[in-house]
Amino acid sequence: MPMTITSERLSGRIESRGKKTSSLWAIVLAGGEGTRLRSLTRRLHGEDRPKQYAVLTGARSLLRQTLDRVAMAIPPERTVAVTLASHTRYLTSALGGGPAPHLLAQPEDRGTAAGVLLPAHWIASKDPDATVVVFPSDHFIGEEAAFMSHVGAVAAYVQNHPQWMVLVGAEPTEPETEYGWIEPGERVGWTDRGPLYRIRRFQEKPSAAIARKLLAAGCLWNTFVMVAGVSALIAAGRACVPDLHERLSRIAAFAGTEHEAWAIRQAYALAPSANFSSSVLQFCPGPLAVTKVAGLTWCDLGTPARVVKTLASQGMSPPWLEEVLQPA
Repeated sequence: MPMTITSERLSGRIESRGKKTSSLWAIVLAGGEGTRLRSLTRRLHGEDRPKQYAVLTGARSLLRQTLDRVAMAIPPERTVAVTLASHTRYLTSALGGGPAPHLLAQPEDRGTAAGVLLPAHWIASKDPDATVVVFPSDHFIGEEAAFMSHVGAVAAYVQNHPQWMVLVGAEPTEPETEYGWIEPGERVGWTDRGPLYRIRRFQEKPSAAIARKLLAAGCLWNTFVMVAGVSALIAAGRACVPDLHERLSRIAAFAGTEHEAWAIRQAYALAPSANFSSSVLQFCPGPLAVTKVAGLTWCDLGTPARVVKTLASQGMSPPWLEEVLQPA
């Protein structure tokens, strides 16, 4: 069962130094197609199931694992999972009978910018002072309680410094070319889990030579776990992807009503596609910081090889592993 953790007390609301502040919400990104892992999910489930709905490690789907991890600090009633309408058939089995979040089904994939900003507008309509944490649903994290405690400490900082958006960086173990990297700059703040550094620059999927330099320079893997005030998140969308923001902003009036699904379909009908990292974070007008989680076993389960490597590192040997390792 999910456990409750504290960072100066985390219980759905953050209290920092005794001062009660606004609610903490989660956005879980579950709308991707996971095409690079199709060969593996096809072998496991007999269909082209997106990886977040597949059981790759343990006995739970990646989505269920993510939701259980989030529930250590943020209750399901303040968790919004973003999916695709075409994924509805996978949800019942992927949720595994556990507590369900609020589900926002996108009519079609408009990129990660829409995936982040759609729930941000929805949350703002319910709780305009909310702090939100964005979680991808296709990651493996070994030390879940420690990770969520670190996230809680960052959320407490953001409550007191709402102008900042803070990303979580994992300490790299190798010059990975398929991950995004973050180059930290000067220290700009401190939480009870360590310092925050201004983000100097992002580097997406570098060459092997550049990845080696980034590793040697103390750069971090970008987990895309992000903490921000919902108003700061929306302001970044307004500044960086104004056309998308304008369409998504119309949904707020219908959030939680019988017309919500219709409003989302209308907003997406002519909405442009955009990547949150390249279109928003790269040009964000507000200050960006990164926090390093040291000693974290973290992996983006993006390829079959990475899944196998992660299982081996954790001493896991599911019955299907030998079959997957054989040529198709």
